[in-house]
Amino acid sequence: MTFLAAHWLDITTTVLGLAYIIFEYKASLWMWLVGFLMQALGIVLYYQKGLYADCGMEFYYLAMTMYGWWRWVSGGGSGHSGDDGQKAIVIRHFPKRLLLPWMLIIATVWAVIYWVLVTFTNSNVPLADSFTTALSIIGIWALAHKYLEQWFIWIAVDIVTCILYFYKDIPFKASLYGLYVIIAIAGYFKWRQLMKQAESL
Repeated sequence: MTFLAAHWLDITTTVLGLAYIIFEYKASLWMWLVGFLMQALGIVLYYQKGLYADCGMEFYYLAMTMYGWWRWVSGGGSGHSGDDGQKAIVIRHFPKRLLLPWMLIIATVWAVIYWVLVTFTNSNVPLADSFTTALSIIGIWALAHKYLEQWFIWIAVDIVTCILYFYKDIPFKASLYGLYVIIAIAGYFKWRQLMKQAESL
């Protein structure tokens, strides 16, 4: 009971996170609702564990969750239906013209967050914490726009986060992120298949 009391937030957000990645794999709108709840609880969890960049990132995730849900529902162009029957914007490739600007944004945000963590917090993992946070900023944006290559971003984030969370004694979510890596790889191929199906219609 003591273990459960100490790790209930970790366990709860892990269960929600598993549901989230499954819905994301299916390109389902339910992903955004589950994600909102998971992120709200994540704010408390990460603050308690001293993962301040991740904690702050959850507020951005909450905003992007609402934006992503709105964009998937009202997105223009020829849409396709997810497994829940909801019309969504089509899956497409990340625009090449945005690659360099977003790489520069990631590098800049990474440097700024690292400096903030080193200067104003007692974080003992500023490099990894700031890296996953910076990369996740573009990841959630790319997901909201339904870009296929968003999966590559999450694979990188998930690998680093898995290692980081084991180090910070968040074992359930660490294991979840290990599973995320596998699902993200499968998700890329699933979304590529859905994209080809949409293009053939």
